[in-house]
Amino acid sequence: MLRILDARTGEPVDAALARRGLVRVHAHPPGSDLTGLRVLLVADVLVRALEIGGNPAWATLTSAPDPAEGADRTDPGGRDASWGEAGLRARAAELGIRPFEDHPDTEPGPAATRTVDVVAQGAAMTDGPRVEVAPVGTGDGPVPAAGDPTALRLALLALPRDLPLSLDAEVLAEAQATLGRWRSAVAGWATRPSKPVPEDVRLRLRAAWEDDLDVPAVLDVLRSVETSGIAEGARFETYAYADRLLGLELTREIGASL
Repeated sequence: MLRILDARTGEPVDAALARRGLVRVHAHPPGSDLTGLRVLLVADVLVRALEIGGNPAWATLTSAPDPAEGADRTDPGGRDASWGEAGLRARAAELGIRPFEDHPDTEPGPAATRTVDVVAQGAAMTDGPRVEVAPVGTGDGPVPAAGDPTALRLALLALPRDLPLSLDAEVLAEAQATLGRWRSAVAGWATRPSKPVPEDVRLRLRAAWEDDLDVPAVLDVLRSVETSGIAEGARFETYAYADRLLGLELTREIGASL
């Protein structure tokens, strides 16, 4: 069962109250910016992990505050630093983040539901277990633009969520190169006879994401499988299986050259 580190206490807790119990994942983006987007992404991956484990998840959202009217909304590079709520939702959709239901903080969920709050570091205290997300900055440069929005998703997932992330063109280019390499490899492996995910690999993947949603460790498993001696059909199934959590569209290029 998925366990998360409750940022209130520093102790691990079960993400769900029961094996098939409903979990409300409540996202609190602190603003309509890259940090808010990272909060939504962590909540989205948490929902995916719960569903893979057999727990239904209810994704809810406290709307991000918009900047005050007349406030400076540009970063040092002249690009909008805050997109507004509609802009945040649009960028979340571009990253494959599934829609969240609007729901106030004070409105209770169904009985016997565990609520896990996903918040930015330093956010106001919450009643139940909480997952904290560190800020995203761009240094002195503008908000970088990704040619493939999924590259931004990978860049935001590649670092542990409790570590601040500095996002620039180089980080995005590295994520884009990794995506291109993996998608090309997966398309090639898909032409080979299918083999099941090796049990030791499946256990390593599940151990990673069920241990406090350790997405960087999941990515490390994929890197090790990429150059391993595992049959290519099994490598394909491994990447497709992990992508249920990651949401990186790793199978997107299958059949593209036909």
